[in-house]
Amino acid sequence: MKVLVARYTVKPGQTDKVIEYLKEMTRKVKEVEPGCIMYRVHRPTDGSDTLLLYEVYENEAARELHRHTEHFKAIIEAQVIPLLERREREFLDVVIDAAQ
Repeated sequence: MKVLVARYTVKPGQTDKVIEYLKEMTRKVKEVEPGCIMYRVHRPTDGSDTLLLYEVYENEAARELHRHTEHFKAIIEAQVIPLLERREREFLDVVIDAAQ
């Protein structure tokens, strides 16, 4: 399994809008990306303008496919990224999984 952890630092006053875009992204991922095992968005309990995305894919091909979908281009690239101050991404391999 392949994991992507992304930390978004959102421009002040834009977090609720970014969350709405990510809700739509989550719906699209569930509808058309069977290789995506998990797509979660987290927000710190202090309500800060930071979001953490945790995505799990069956394999590298599924993760790569995600980046090339129309909904990724339309939502993440066109709508979300312009509302961010910073976007950090880390790519990981699963080595231990309690669910297995």
